[in-house]
Amino acid sequence: MAGAAGRLARRWSWGALRSPVQVTCSQAFPLHMSGTAMRASQVDFENAMNQVKLLKKDPGNEVKLKLYALYKQAMEGPCNAPKPGVFDFVNKAKWDAWNGLGSLPKETARQNYVDLVSSLSSSESSSQVKPGAESKQGAYEFLVVTSEDGITKIMLNRPAKKNAISTKMYQEIMLALQAAGKDDSALTVLTGNGDYYSSGNDLSNFTDIPPGGVEQKAKDSVILLR
Repeated sequence: MAGAAGRLARRWSWGALRSPVQVTCSQAFPLHMSGTAMRASQVDFENAMNQVKLLKKDPGNEVKLKLYALYKQAMEGPCNAPKPGVFDFVNKAKWDAWNGLGSLPKETARQNYVDLVSSLSSSESSSQVKPGAESKQGAYEFLVVTSEDGITKIMLNRPAKKNAISTKMYQEIMLALQAAGKDDSALTVLTGNGDYYSSGNDLSNFTDIPPGGVEQKAKDSVILLR
């Protein structure tokens, strides 16, 4: 069994995953069901496929199988290919991963593919701070803040939600700007991780209504924005 696993690891082509259209059809992997109200569009899906080609780190066979299965499900729906032979280890692993998604809708598979690629890209971006750049990540959950050569860079880091700004992110942005105002930075840059700078306010901000009601929420939001 160990020998078979070794052959699978050696034969799996990372290059093939980078061009998912080239590959042919374990376990049913747990899926992240996105909470975003807006489903990923075909453009989002195609952008995610391009992002996969730009990944610098091999995410490992399990993640690659999951990406493959979600890609096939999003493109073709439930697995419709004959099961490979027991000794065709690579194609059998792919088939098992795809077949394990069952009747998952194409739209959901597409969204999960986009979310997974975004999380992989986000992980790489967070770990690739340039040598000499001072990372200030410890204080932030949804930002990546670095300072280098007199420039502070504040990056919105919520790519799976298209960097929609939550109440917590507003608070973190204020902290980052205050910190930049006290150090020796001459310039502060605000940017976003992933394909989107920001889609604007996270609509879930408006679901948390305080005791004062909607009017109080509106007043608090104005103060926060200022």
